[in-house]
Amino acid sequence: MNMQKKFQVALLLLFGVTFVYQGSSIAQQELVLSLTGKRTIDVAGIRIPDIGLLPTAIPVPATNLNYKQKIKLGKQLYFDGRLSQNGAISCAFCHTPGLGFADPKQVSIGVGGKQGGRQAPTIYNTVFNPVQFWDGRAGSLEEQAIGPIVNPVEMAETHENVVDKLNNIQGYVEQFQAVFGTAVSMQGIAEAIAAYERTIISTNSPFDQYVLGDKTAMSEKAQRGMDLFKGKARCILCHNGSNFTDNQFHNLGVPQVGPMKEDLGRYYVTRRPEDTGAFKTPTLRSIDETAPYMHDGAFKTLEEVVDFLDNGGGKNPNLSPMMKPLDLSKEEKNHLIAFLMALKGEEIPFEFPTLPE
Repeated sequence: MNMQKKFQVALLLLFGVTFVYQGSSIAQQELVLSLTGKRTIDVAGIRIPDIGLLPTAIPVPATNLNYKQKIKLGKQLYFDGRLSQNGAISCAFCHTPGLGFADPKQVSIGVGGKQGGRQAPTIYNTVFNPVQFWDGRAGSLEEQAIGPIVNPVEMAETHENVVDKLNNIQGYVEQFQAVFGTAVSMQGIAEAIAAYERTIISTNSPFDQYVLGDKTAMSEKAQRGMDLFKGKARCILCHNGSNFTDNQFHNLGVPQVGPMKEDLGRYYVTRRPEDTGAFKTPTLRSIDETAPYMHDGAFKTLEEVVDFLDNGGGKNPNLSPMMKPLDLSKEEKNHLIAFLMALKGEEIPFEFPTLPE
């Protein structure tokens, strides 16, 4: 892509698809739609969003605007173990920078060494998720941010105690007053942590660079893997759009290998029989950083995941109809994994925050 074309694309992305449709050519419309993942393609007779670039504008609710002081406060709270009962378990304890903002353990460890029932999902790109947690029980990042505080196997604290503790820390009292104009509150804690989490974005991967016109950004293996991803391997049926997720819930027949004897997933939220054993489709961006995989950490490597999906998933009475044996060759599996590796975003600069005494 030449510099003039890149400049045109940048302008189109800046002003949005709405602007493009006002008198632009069909070719320009297709270009922007493909770059932003808005163009649809046909896979197995189903029209779905194509994969593409993330939006240039980050979705932020009008009730919780992001700005520097709030993000700084949220980062401190994210790393502060004092939100937990024993003062040791912070958000970062299970969603760790340098480890894909996830947890390399199969299931996370909470207060008193208690084990959770699910693998801690990454914080990467949660800003683009309409619902949070594997079962989608939280409708916002604000709601998600304070849920673990009262979970008995995670932080095992109460909201009231957390607010009291932080109101006795002068540094937090001053920051809450500056940011929110109030004393420490649970609402403020939720909004600050969510504001920080909205800055954790995996982007500018070799795939993104390839889409923008650098055809050397992805290897030939990865390019062939992308064709498989959108075709024979059928991955795009669920991992579609700019964030490589349909944000829906599917039963893949994943074996239950964690401490829970049975996990009904989305059913706990909706109580609909068809949602039994269904879990949210995770983003695939920077997927190589966030092992182990699946809701219970059943698979340690991407190779294990690909083999499982190649077999059509596991046996389950509620298995998604999208699950079919794929008959991938060893070479095709290697190409597919090469493409998944090309979804690794650029490194996010990180500096541990200074916590108020």
